[in-house]
Amino acid sequence: METMDDFKEELEASFRKIKEGDIISGTVIDVNEEEVTLDLKYYAQGIIKVEDLSNDPDFSATEQVHIGDVIEATVVKTDDGEGNILLSKKEANDVLAWEKLQQMLEEETTVKVRIKESVPSGVVTYLEGIRAFIPASQITLDYVEDTDAWIGKEIEAKVITVDAEKEKLVLSGKVVAKAAEEEERNHKISMIVPGTVLEGTVETLMPYGAFISLGNGLSGLVHISQICERRIGKPSEVLKVGQKVKAKVLNTNDNKISLSMKALEEEMVDTEGVEDLEAYTDKETTGTSLGDLLSKFKFD
Repeated sequence: METMDDFKEELEASFRKIKEGDIISGTVIDVNEEEVTLDLKYYAQGIIKVEDLSNDPDFSATEQVHIGDVIEATVVKTDDGEGNILLSKKEANDVLAWEKLQQMLEEETTVKVRIKESVPSGVVTYLEGIRAFIPASQITLDYVEDTDAWIGKEIEAKVITVDAEKEKLVLSGKVVAKAAEEEERNHKISMIVPGTVLEGTVETLMPYGAFISLGNGLSGLVHISQICERRIGKPSEVLKVGQKVKAKVLNTNDNKISLSMKALEEEMVDTEGVEDLEAYTDKETTGTSLGDLLSKFKFD
């Protein structure tokens, strides 16, 4: 036997009042090239014309809207002349999208967007139906001169500026690429075992030590106290930029590679006698290159 619970939704719908300007949600039950039909759980269905779906000029209802999708839209007319409720997703989006974009900014959400066009000093895309600008300096890690070459490409980006009043939305692909690069770098560093002897090239001399390029995008620091056994006033007394050296990995704390040439010199004292540091660093060595070391590991 049927009970009142069986008619609960129908009863609620009969008392529900929908008026123009309301933002309501419905489930897509039909999509065609002219309009999208929504089930509003109401005695009338909702209709959204394709021109009222999105501000994105390349938006395709038949490709991007699917049966079962839930859409929020603004009531334009309670009766379109055929007994349906006329809706506009664009109008609702003008209110709701900025709230979502602000949330994306606060939560540092990574999104995937397709670049639509090139404009002076950057490119344009759309996010939540809102036109977004990506400066040439924020498309990827390096500044992009030829922005036309990026049209049609998909990139991952984050929201960096949201201003609903000025309708200003700015994205950055650079922050996502930089984070990915940093993650890969840290993963490589985590594979380096303290005590490993690596070969490298002196790339920078600072008052406190020397930075050694190890290849694979990594470098390590030899503190001035770890360059040689004898006390020196500055690294340039025994090292020069471009010089090939080998050093032992002391540690990789905080994802920084700490190296010691002094440790190798001390080992040589134990095994071969005291040897001049400059001659030692210039001669052929049999240390392990970072590339050889990391080639044993698989990176995602």
